[in-house]
Amino acid sequence: MEDAYAPPGTLDDAARLLTEITDYCRLAGLAESTFGKLAVNDGKFVSRLRDGGRITTHTLQRIRSFIAAHPPEGDPESRSLFVRHRRAAATQAPARSEGIAAGDKSFRFFDNRQKYLMFVNTCSEKWRVAERAGQVLESLKPRPPAIRLFDAGVGDGTVLARVMRALHQRYATFPFYVVGKEISLEDVRLAMEKMPDRFVEHPATVLILTNLNYADAPALMPHSLTAATSLVWHEAKLSGSTAYDFEEQITGLQSFLSENWRANVSPATGQLVYDRPAVLVLYREDHRFLLDQVIARRGGARAEYDLVLASQPYRALAPLEFKVERVLAPLARALRPGGRLLGIQSHGDDPGMEIIHAIWPEENPFTQDRHTVLRALEQALGEDARQFAFEPGTDEHSLLRYDMHALPGEMLESIGTSTLFAAWNAAIYVGQIDDTRLEAVMGDRRYLDVTREVIRHHGGLWFWDETFVVSRKG
Repeated sequence: MEDAYAPPGTLDDAARLLTEITDYCRLAGLAESTFGKLAVNDGKFVSRLRDGGRITTHTLQRIRSFIAAHPPEGDPESRSLFVRHRRAAATQAPARSEGIAAGDKSFRFFDNRQKYLMFVNTCSEKWRVAERAGQVLESLKPRPPAIRLFDAGVGDGTVLARVMRALHQRYATFPFYVVGKEISLEDVRLAMEKMPDRFVEHPATVLILTNLNYADAPALMPHSLTAATSLVWHEAKLSGSTAYDFEEQITGLQSFLSENWRANVSPATGQLVYDRPAVLVLYREDHRFLLDQVIARRGGARAEYDLVLASQPYRALAPLEFKVERVLAPLARALRPGGRLLGIQSHGDDPGMEIIHAIWPEENPFTQDRHTVLRALEQALGEDARQFAFEPGTDEHSLLRYDMHALPGEMLESIGTSTLFAAWNAAIYVGQIDDTRLEAVMGDRRYLDVTREVIRHHGGLWFWDETFVVSRKG
């Protein structure tokens, strides 16, 4: 019987294996499904591994033997692909908060799919964020021809789908113009899976997904002439009237996404960047006449939104200048008069950070609170700042607590290893601990013992986000 491979070290080693496969596919020009078929005769192998699937040590050896035996053409160093990965990891100095904040190009924590997927499926953050956004809806004063919503980071679509339901509850007869920015192909796929029922319950919906950056996405048009001329604009007219009808057609867009929603890491900044700019517009064909003044046209979209959701749009350790000038300022300027931007960022000072401090006592990723961010945003907007109101709110109103899901009594009675690992994963995900430092502490069980003690002390595990609002006057 073969030894099970989970993979070793679980999430960290799985991430490294996925990185190796992704690098190889990029260099070789192979689709991940093709790689799976060639390497292990399983076209869904990579997607299952990305979703946390287990493999055997024999399969792991087959994968690495295949890559070593089939170097991509035109890449003479590819035979030592894994050696180069190990050399790069070994020569990296342990990341410090200051270095990461200054722009460590190797630090891409929030692109780690395993940590992300485990976090969103074991914690209630997205539920609570959507609930908070629902409160902001009460103060909107939409104008014809549609309610306009911009989601500055769609992720897996949980928040967007919930907010769209809340919008329908309050504005059942209003057309919706909804734009979601997301550069991750996997997240776009997950988000689109949640949308068929939205077109059934609220047929007067125009849903637009784009991979453009924060400065360009609200108006659906790149500022760069080169990017503008290469923009892929696809209009999907959905026929039928049932969720099944729409699900089939949305699923049929996978080939379009696979071809046009690719992303790479910029060698200059270390950030994810699109291979080509893309905009996908979806609406019901039988509502085309009603939505004629709502449907976005290439070159004719307007960045005037009633609500902008900016939930975790940047890393806590990102430079303040980046947060306000590259993210928040363009989003604030995309508000129409009376529109509101809801910002959500991690706050710390919770049991999750107690776990982090027990291992890394000096760690403090949350140095720029909402007050600091809003002051910097006001300064960055310059003379335009007079058009806006900046509302940090009191702690009682601003702070948003979310919890880790657990079965009744599971946290307090017998805490299983899977629960401990999920709690540890949530803590390091929110605390943005990079893989280099994780490797140094996961050689023994101390990190699990620390996690267990914090859970028992508090009777569970929770985290704090903080929220703020920027509204455009008028």
